[in-house]
Amino acid sequence: MNPRIEKLAAKKLIGHHINMSLSNNQTGQLWGQFAPRIKEIQHRASADKISLQVYPPSYYSPFSPHTAFEKWATVEVTSFDNLPDGMKPFILEGGLYAVFDYKGSSADPSIFQYIFSNWLPNSNYRVDDRPHFEVLGTKYRNNDPNSEEEIWIPIREK
Repeated sequence: MNPRIEKLAAKKLIGHHINMSLSNNQTGQLWGQFAPRIKEIQHRASADKISLQVYPPSYYSPFSPHTAFEKWATVEVTSFDNLPDGMKPFILEGGLYAVFDYKGSSADPSIFQYIFSNWLPNSNYRVDDRPHFEVLGTKYRNNDPNSEEEIWIPIREK
């Protein structure tokens, strides 16, 4: 599976966030709190949802499933006006991304194993220190083997 390489423009996002680790995954709880309130958000740029991770600079060296990171449940907006109570703005800075069109269950980690163990070491890129995210469009179905999403990995040339 080869990704497309895209230069992303900065995006305005609104959502909720928590600190968690892979070994203490609270993604379901985060989305469970956020998803029912999406209808309160004005100025939406699309119907897509964005699941975003902000990893500390040392996250991958050495990698541990117990290392904490910031996880966001968000949607893109055109304006931060009228922010719903309890929600936070987030500016996703632009940059170069490898975009993987993934079809499969979100509970299956094999796509990330492929990206970081196979594709990335054999590419002309390395991971950049910017947020990673997934675009959950109309074909996304949580934990469904027929689900479709885009996985955006921040990259820079080696």
